[in-house]
Amino acid sequence: MGDGKQDFLRRWSRLKRESAAQKPVAQQEPPQLPPLDSLTFESDFKAFMHSKVEEGVKRAALKKLFSDPRFNVMDGLDTYIDDYTKAEPVSEELLAQLEHARQTLLERKPEQKEETAEKEQPEDDVDKRQDA
Repeated sequence: MGDGKQDFLRRWSRLKRESAAQKPVAQQEPPQLPPLDSLTFESDFKAFMHSKVEEGVKRAALKKLFSDPRFNVMDGLDTYIDDYTKAEPVSEELLAQLEHARQTLLERKPEQKEETAEKEQPEDDVDKRQDA
């Protein structure tokens, strides 16, 4: 190894030992919290968001905050709030239109049926001649 890498590793090792030898930083106590019952919409919830506050207390404070009716206003931008499980029945009028479209567009016309029958018939005759 080069001298530069050894110097780097020695320095890193020394700094690591020094940091381990230092006294641990005094643990911060969680801030004094007001009772949950006294919280209102205008209360300061900042203290409840501290990292030392228990998760259950933090959730209870947020639940108290968001239970305010001001957070329960529908804004009209909720796209998926409708109940799409209840399908509207298809009207008789629409069924009649669909049936008419199916007959008009999908079924063969009588002239087309005759032409296809004539085309198929000679092929059948040829097949019969080959079998004989």
